[in-house]
Amino acid sequence: MASVIPAAGTLPWRRTDEGVEVALVHRPKYDDWSWAKGKLDPGEHPCVAAVRETFEETGLVVRLGPSLPPAEYAVLDATGGPATKQVHYWAAEVIGGDGSLLHEIDEVAWVDVRTAHGRLDYARDRDQLLALVRLDRAEQLATWPLALVRHTKARPRSRWSADDRERPLDAVGRAQAVDVAAVLGAFGVRRVVSSSSTRCVETVEPYATRAGVRLRTRDSLSEEGFEADPSGACRQLDKLLRKARPAALCSHGPVLPTLIARLTEAVDATSPDADLMREHLAEAGAKAMHKGEVLVCHVAGAGADARVVDVERIDT
Repeated sequence: MASVIPAAGTLPWRRTDEGVEVALVHRPKYDDWSWAKGKLDPGEHPCVAAVRETFEETGLVVRLGPSLPPAEYAVLDATGGPATKQVHYWAAEVIGGDGSLLHEIDEVAWVDVRTAHGRLDYARDRDQLLALVRLDRAEQLATWPLALVRHTKARPRSRWSADDRERPLDAVGRAQAVDVAAVLGAFGVRRVVSSSSTRCVETVEPYATRAGVRLRTRDSLSEEGFEADPSGACRQLDKLLRKARPAALCSHGPVLPTLIARLTEAVDATSPDADLMREHLAEAGAKAMHKGEVLVCHVAGAGADARVVDVERIDT
C-alpha cells in the first residue's frame, strides 16, 4: 500500500487595474510551473505549513484566505517506493516579504489568470485556479478571518479551590497554546479579544506577544459574564464584524455555541457551500468545540453586510 505524504500550499493573489493576478513558481529541478507548496513538518498543521512553504519558496509573507480544492497524485517516497502526495491549498493575500527566492525556486511570476491557466504544467493545478476565479466572481475572494478559539486544557476544577476565573492552563494546555499561536499566525490575525478568565488569556497570550498585538479582555466573554448577560458575548462578536479586521475571539465551551449561532446567520446564502458551512457550524455548536480548537470563518464585508463564505475547524 502506498504511503501518504501530506503537503500544503497557496495561490498568492493580488488585484491590479486589469484584474486578479496569481503568483506561479518555477522549479529548475523539474523545469515546471506550479504553485508554492511543500511537505508538512512532523506535527505541523497544513495551514501553518502552507504559509511557511510559501515564504521559503517565494520570500512572500501571506495571510490565508478561503480554502481551495486539494490535489492528490502519485509520487515516490524517500525510499523510492510508491506514495500519494495530498496537498491542501488556500487562496492567500500577500501581507509582507520582499519576494527574495529562498528555496528550490529560480523564478516567481505574477501573471493574470488566463496566462496562468496556459503556463501551469499540471492539469491538477488548474482546479485551484478555477476555484479562485469562481470566488472572485462571487465577490468571495477578498475576505478577512474571524477565528473563534476555545481555551486549551486547564487545571481540573476539582483540583482548584480558588476563584474559577483564575484557574490556569496545565502543561498540555500551555503546549496547545503554542500551536494555537501558529494557527492564528497563518491567518494573519491582528486583533485578539479574550474572556478575562486566566485560562482564556493564557491560551491566546503567546500569539498576542509574538505578533505584537494588544490582548483585549472582556468579562462578557467569561462563563460568569455570559451567565449574567448572554447578550454581552454577541455584542463583542458584532464589534469584530463591524471592524472587519483579521481577528480572534477566545472563550469557553458554554459561550461559544451562542457565538456560532450568530455566525451561522451570516453564512452567505448564495454560496454553493452554504449548507455545508451551516452543517460545520451546527456541529461545532452542538457538540462543542474541542479544547484548543480554532474555528476560522472567512468573512466578506463588514457589519450588517458581513457574509461568512468559508469555514474551517482546526484542532491543536
